[in-house]
Amino acid sequence: MASLNVGNLGEYLREQRRNAQLSLRQLADAAGVSNPYLSQIERGLRKPSAEVLQQVAKALRISAETLYVRAGILDEREREDVETRAVILADPSINERQKQVLLQIYDSFRKENGLDTETRSADDTTEDGTSPED
Repeated sequence: MASLNVGNLGEYLREQRRNAQLSLRQLADAAGVSNPYLSQIERGLRKPSAEVLQQVAKALRISAETLYVRAGILDEREREDVETRAVILADPSINERQKQVLLQIYDSFRKENGLDTETRSADDTTEDGTSPED
């Protein structure tokens, strides 16, 4: 796991909040976090948990995985995979079944090309939490 890059995360969150035309207070209320805490995250003074990032992402209507990458929670080399998945899942022009089929095809191509697919969902792990290949 990479180290947290909270400065970059804070700048990105501020940009996303402004793009959504939300005040700091409005976003804090929508995400269920305190206004001062969110301000500290935006200024790079606090390292938010994955749970807080998920709440903020939901309030901003953006991918939580994108915030995880920005925060350094997900490894940088997983970024393209995460972003591709986020775009597919966010596409309103296709239904859920079509999204899942696209993701399966995407995984098969990555595997065929020798790229790992560790960022797949928890559904792809065995009962003991390992991947089927382990």
